[in-house]
Amino acid sequence: MAALLTAAAVAGAALTAPAPAGAATQALPAGPAARGSGHEHTQAALDAAVKAGVPGVIALARGPRGTWHGTAGVADLHTHRPRLSGEHFRAGSIVKPFISTVILQLEAEHRLTLGDTVEKWLPGLVRGHGNDGRRITLRQLLNHTSGLYDYTGDPEILRNLTTTAFLQHRYDNWTPEQIVRTATAHAPDFPPGTRYSYSPTGYVLAALVMEKATGRSYEEEVERRIIRPLGLRSTRLPGHERTLPAPAGRGYTRFTDDPDHKMYDVTDLDPSLIRGTGDLVTSPADLDRFLTALLRGRLLPPAQQRELKSTVPTGEDPGVEYGLGLFHFTLCGIELWGHTGFFIGTQSVAYISADTRRSLVYNFNTDALGDTSAAGDVIKAEFCPAVK
Repeated sequence: MAALLTAAAVAGAALTAPAPAGAATQALPAGPAARGSGHEHTQAALDAAVKAGVPGVIALARGPRGTWHGTAGVADLHTHRPRLSGEHFRAGSIVKPFISTVILQLEAEHRLTLGDTVEKWLPGLVRGHGNDGRRITLRQLLNHTSGLYDYTGDPEILRNLTTTAFLQHRYDNWTPEQIVRTATAHAPDFPPGTRYSYSPTGYVLAALVMEKATGRSYEEEVERRIIRPLGLRSTRLPGHERTLPAPAGRGYTRFTDDPDHKMYDVTDLDPSLIRGTGDLVTSPADLDRFLTALLRGRLLPPAQQRELKSTVPTGEDPGVEYGLGLFHFTLCGIELWGHTGFFIGTQSVAYISADTRRSLVYNFNTDALGDTSAAGDVIKAEFCPAVK
């Protein structure tokens, strides 16, 4: 739901937000698991997020002292079960580096090129209202410079994701072609290649190109090339699966048309609306393993690794750039690569240092905060030195 919260904004919040109170003053005592771990400030930021209204948080941080797992709050507002460090969750847009990795692997195999047009692979699909797939390249899909309208901003889709209309539409079955038609019913935001604007529509198309190039479904291809080889046992692309595999918590939101502003359980849904752009189900440990393998060059040859890290400025937050499926910025002297994921009932972050020695993955089981401050505070608490 980039129309509600751009992924770059979370990174930007980390760059601009003041240090969280827990990091600077230890106003919130660190839990027993955090004491002596080197992640006391991060635990304090998780606790602060819960105090600010997040039902529950899980986090994984890796650094010089090893891997640390942190939790705060509850997985279920009804049973009050605490969150578990290995829970499955919907990771939203963090699926994008999985897709870009496969597209780059296909380029290395000479099965496509980043300069190929959308029209070459999906003839006639991107047309109308000023949209023209003959002018849009695969690279532009992956780095969000295509100019294609973000379909999640379509008024009907936005209404069905942000108001109580969701309760009647949560199990709607969408095809990728329907999603593309929804996007191309709107004029493009700008001519292809002229600037950056985050648009999930491009990754819906990239998944379709992957299918055309391989003859297999996007889900099968990502599993065959990434999930199985890396042993990501908690990661899946769910297709039309409505529920999360155990163990999992619940996901919550507040609807804009509810005068009582109560939390609604929105965990169960048909993820076809976000196929290829936000449907990933995973765990903190799996995301850390994937990003570590990707940044260490285990998934791509050197030429494609360079393409992966070829960035454009986002223009949304100073210092935040976007490569092919990865955000890039420097925070407190640490160069970071990764992605954020935001969808109804969930907000996730996964970043790793360029040298792969440090990483942070966490999930809020709500999107209801409506801003980026809590997310930015957790990132800054982990990667920035303590404020004296």
